Amino acid sequence: MNSKSGIKRLCIIGVGLIGGSLARALRRADVVEHIIGVGRSRKNLETALQLGVVDEITHDIGEGVRNADIVIVAVPMGMYENIFRAMAEHLQKHTIISDVGSTKSHALKVAKQYLTDASRFVPAHPIAGTEESGAAASFAGLFDDHTCILTPEESTDPEAVQCVEQMWKAAGSHVMQMDAATHDDLLAAVSHLPHLAAFALVNAVNKQKSGVFDPFAFAAGGFRDFTRIASSSPEMWRDIALCNRQALMHQLAALQKELSRLGDVLRKNDGKTLLDEFSAAKKARDQWLKENGTDL
Repeated sequence: MNSKSGIKRLCIIGVGLIGGSLARALRRADVVEHIIGVGRSRKNLETALQLGVVDEITHDIGEGVRNADIVIVAVPMGMYENIFRAMAEHLQKHTIISDVGSTKSHALKVAKQYLTDASRFVPAHPIAGTEESGAAASFAGLFDDHTCILTPEESTDPEAVQCVEQMWKAAGSHVMQMDAATHDDLLAAVSHLPHLAAFALVNAVNKQKSGVFDPFAFAAGGFRDFTRIASSSPEMWRDIALCNRQALMHQLAALQKELSRLGDVLRKNDGKTLLDEFSAAKKARDQWLKENGTDL
């Protein structure tokens, strides 16, 4: 892709919220001519076709990537090996491959294992999303003013990196680069850990149901807001957790340490320390919201 010609043939493997929204965003920017959607669900692919998200659909990965200028892998992390294995022999030498997955070390490992030329693979992670899924949930503005992180290596083709960077800028993202290990550590803290915490909290409350009272009947806005992301795809988050398990286990230990500290404070009936802990958290969050121009 360049500023003059754009993308002639774009193949998106996995036309869900992220893949579908990228297709819509690039159409909005008028930088893509033809989009091929590849997926397992006939219903979802037909929905994408009917909505104009893609121009062509197929279940055949080889057929989809053949003659594509750019291939975007937008599937759960657990499917990466099957996808890369299936498309490897059908890729053209000029084809650029990228992805949207949340764990970049795993993506690089799979690309090196199956691609003939892994230098044409540019790992990417758009920091955007909702708890919805499927092509029908996609929308062109999903990436507007959100960050997209690229994690190329020294061996990655600079032209390919520039092409993927231009694509995400056209989709509305602010693009930055970092190494894969740093990305995985950071996202384990601010994305993967919150999802584990939300899943765990819902399960903890659900297991307290009795024949007399249902705890969910008394849940209000705070519980709803905190647990919103527990409505995300279980399959997707299972794969993310397993693929980034080392970094996630480190962050999980940090959270458990904080919870244990609060437990000790409660046992001691130490109101002053409890207030200090809550105040420190409020100050940190308020500062984050202020710096990012986010209002509650």
